[in-house]
Amino acid sequence: MNDKLQILANTIVNYSLGLKKNEKVLITCFSLEAIDLVKYIVKEAFMRDSIPYVNIIDQEISALLFEKTSLERVNLLKNIGKFEIDNYDAFINIRYNINDYEIKNVNTNTLRMIGENLKEINDIRINNRKWVLLNYPSKLDAFKSKMKICEYFNYAFDVMIIDYKQMNIDILPLKGLMEKTDKVRITAQDTNLTFSIKNMPIIPCIGERNIPDGEIFTAPIKNSVNGYITYNTPSPYQGRVFTKVKLIFKDGKIIEATCNEDNNDLNKIFDIDEGSRYIGEFSIGLNPLVKKPMGDILYDEKIIGSIHFTPGNSYKESYNENESSIHWDMVLIQRKEYGGGNIYFDDVLIREDGLFVIEELKHLNYGLDKKSE
Repeated sequence: MNDKLQILANTIVNYSLGLKKNEKVLITCFSLEAIDLVKYIVKEAFMRDSIPYVNIIDQEISALLFEKTSLERVNLLKNIGKFEIDNYDAFINIRYNINDYEIKNVNTNTLRMIGENLKEINDIRINNRKWVLLNYPSKLDAFKSKMKICEYFNYAFDVMIIDYKQMNIDILPLKGLMEKTDKVRITAQDTNLTFSIKNMPIIPCIGERNIPDGEIFTAPIKNSVNGYITYNTPSPYQGRVFTKVKLIFKDGKIIEATCNEDNNDLNKIFDIDEGSRYIGEFSIGLNPLVKKPMGDILYDEKIIGSIHFTPGNSYKESYNENESSIHWDMVLIQRKEYGGGNIYFDDVLIREDGLFVIEELKHLNYGLDKKSE
């Protein structure tokens, strides 16, 4: 495990961030369970002659603070956030899952107030600073993945230290094809969706920001989305978990949203602001080691044979003019064992039941097509 921690720290500092001499990096860690990784990162940062600072956060206390947040406290958070973007060149966030429902009691209006007031600062952090987000494996993650703890920890680190340089080469033909595509059609069980990505930037994600990584994203033309989609993985957000979420679109806007849980709770999220009912991202999952959902979006959105179709804010890298205080990655797996589904680019079948079917993209199946023969 120490070898894997060393490789991961090296990847983060030297590949993902490319830290340089005297660059200041803020390492925020959400559990002392991840302290060994923090130590390795600090050592790597010092070897680059950069300047690390570590912030440890207790999640239960953090949730309590969120519950009692006032406008005055939001202003304080805004000042702290401004200090951070003014004084740090890079950010490393090491999350640790203790409970999907820890902020369940935070009022939706409070979340809206926080999101609206911190949006400008968060946009600068995301679009104008170097950053890495990763999830350190936890016992809860192992439980949700139905694995033994030691088995899951080894799996999680193998996923995080995959060969991202090779993935960057592998992804280029798909990037080129998407750059020439106008109309996209997505089909699956209770799903039939069309939209345009014409002339939108196509962004490969190969370990430079998210760990684990392995996806390629763009944004649909804002008003082009029509049809309906039903997500077949759990969709955690803001202290709640929703299942079998179905969204119906007309001219880009979500006109109906339902789920297996409370539809009112679901729609409160989509009513946070105008942009929350429009889509900010369309992405194809490509990580060959991530094959099943575990309720952790940082993993689930990378599932090979999946897509995610994201209500809310669009990234400046591929900007469709939709702005929102939310960005909710929701995942549909199209592999046969999850009900199947297809992707069409300009009416040409590109991926069938989660497997690429055109020759120049078949290498992105990473052997899954051979196993299905």
